[in-house]
Formats: sequence, structure tokens, C-alpha cells
Amino acid sequence: MMSAVVKQTLRSPRYLSKFFQSALFAVFLAHPAHAQATPFSFPGTKPDDIPQPYRTFIGEYGPEAAAVIVLERSGQLILHEADGKELSLQAGGRPGGSFISIDANGGLLPVRFSLDASSHAASLSIGEHNWPRRQLGPDESQVFRIAPARPITELRREALAATPPREDREFRAPDLVELAPLDSDIHLDIRYATENDFLGTPVYTQARAFLQRPAAEALVRALRRLESYGYGLLIHDAYRPWYVTKIFWDATPPEGKIFVADPSEGSRHNRGCAVDLTLYDLKSGKPVEMTGTYDEMSPRSFPDYPGGTSLQRWHRDLLRWAMESEGFTVYEHEWWHFDFKDWHAYPILNVPFERLQFDQKKLAP
Repeated sequence: MMSAVVKQTLRSPRYLSKFFQSALFAVFLAHPAHAQATPFSFPGTKPDDIPQPYRTFIGEYGPEAAAVIVLERSGQLILHEADGKELSLQAGGRPGGSFISIDANGGLLPVRFSLDASSHAASLSIGEHNWPRRQLGPDESQVFRIAPARPITELRREALAATPPREDREFRAPDLVELAPLDSDIHLDIRYATENDFLGTPVYTQARAFLQRPAAEALVRALRRLESYGYGLLIHDAYRPWYVTKIFWDATPPEGKIFVADPSEGSRHNRGCAVDLTLYDLKSGKPVEMTGTYDEMSPRSFPDYPGGTSLQRWHRDLLRWAMESEGFTVYEHEWWHFDFKDWHAYPILNVPFERLQFDQKKLAP
């Protein structure tokens, strides 16, 4: 059945008003922090991967606030609109990107994808109207990059000279644990120690990861859950010195700041109670595909983003289930970021990795 948005669009060549677009986008972004009272549910049976010919069509088309998302579910392409309505697409009579759906009156609605020279979908047509494909972020295995608002060397110098916000309350004594030695199925890909990060330059001096002891113990328990399904944990980031949070904030343009922490408040990474991670396949050692890439500043990073493939969403939800079952909560804008429940009990720290001091005998929980 054709939804109201498609019918309205087909009647008029104009897009929704800027006010209505903004309202839709605000609703899309409105994920109340920590609203979840119970752990995320187990995502069920692992789905099959998408048929290869359909991969080219998956993506977003049209204006940002009223984009049409083409996704895969149960081996079928679905057209998901900004108002939440969905249309199932059936392959049409012509080869290539020709599909049909059913309109409100039971008639056939032509849906057509135009392909570029590499046979990748470049635009989507519904009836007489055409929407270009949106470039949300890099392809899988590629790195999302931004143009820093100011030179990183300048921002680093300022951040190292700055002072973290003062906190006038009692905290637990920090007890940071290094993650890699805890289990051989914990692997590291510390992007911020390399040029392979969103700034294109290293901000860490060492490729290491630490969490406060209770969070580290919970992480290992989450790993145990995942191992039974054939997955290990790939850590991108954990404890983050405060000066790095300030670099990220000052380097990021205004439109991307929902994805970085405000240094005036501090980050849960600064407290040693947040971890950025993904899954990897224990047999192949390769990271799994998610709906978007790590550190991507786009709607694909939201943990409830409806797009992508069934298998990508299942992997994302399996990670969330395992982590939230052990006391973590996913951050509302990033599927890879999880905060431990006791984050508020620890102070903001600003100690570089090479200056951390802890008892090596206490590494294993």
C-alpha cells in the first residue's frame, strides 16, 4: 500500500517545507538518553546475508530530513520513508534497477534505480520524480574523515595546556585495567593511535585500551556471551584522557558535535567507563559488517537506524544485547559506544597512557 508521503510527493514536484523537514529530523534525532529500563532483547535467529545483486541499491535517497531509506529484510528490498511507512519492492520486468510496488488503490507503482558506470545505484525514481543517492559515509572497511575546524597541532597544544572541569564531590579511587591481556579473544584496533581515524592524524601516543575494573570485568562477561555465537570483541577505544576529548570537540564542525563529548562536561571515556567496540568473527578474524562505519557522523550510526541489511542489523543488535546484559548502555547516537552503569562514580581523568601507573599483577579480574 502506497504511503501518504509517496502519494503527496507524486502529486507535487516540491519537497516538504524546510520547517517540516527540520521537524522530521528533530524527531529522528530524539533518542532520550538512558530511557531504557531493561537490557536490550536478544535479536533472535541469525539471518542469511543479503543477495549480492541487491547490495547496490541499499542506501538513502532524497533530502536529508525526508530521505527514503532502501533496506533489506528477509531477502527482500524495502523502501522505508521518513514517516515510518514502508513499501515492499518486487523485481520488475526489465533487467537492472527496475522494481514495482503496489499503490494505495492496488495499482502498480514503478520504482527505478539509475546505475552509474560501476553499476552502483546513483538515484531513485518513483513515478516521475527522482531523488539522488545521499553519500552518508565511507564504504565498509573505509574510514570516515572530517576537515578539522583548525589545525590539529594547534588544538593539541591548547588542549594540553587546558584544565579539566572541576568536580566537587567524592569519587571512587580509579582502578584502570588494561583490556588486551584479559582474554585472547579481545583484539585491539585503536584508531586514535594511527592516522586511520576521523581526524587523519594520531592523537594517542600508544595503542592501548583501559577500563575501570568493574567495567572491565563486565566486558569480559559480555565477551563470554558472544563467544558462544562465534564472535570476539574488537576494541577501538576505552579510557580517553580529557585533553583528547577537547581536541575532538574543538576540531569537529558544529553539525558533527552530537557525535563528540563536550569537554566542559567531560566524557564517560574520561572516567574509564566507556568503550567503543565492534564484533569480529572468531574463525576468520575479520570484523563484521554493521549498518555504518566506526566514527561515522551520520544517521547510520544511530543504534536504532532502520537501514542496512538484516545481517548488519542483527550483528549490531547482538553486540548491544551482550553489552547491555552486563551493565552497559548504548549511546543514543553511536551503535559502537557503550557506557558502564557506574560511570558517575569515577572522576574525570587526564593522564596520558604512558603515565598510567597500576599494579600489573591485578590485570586479570
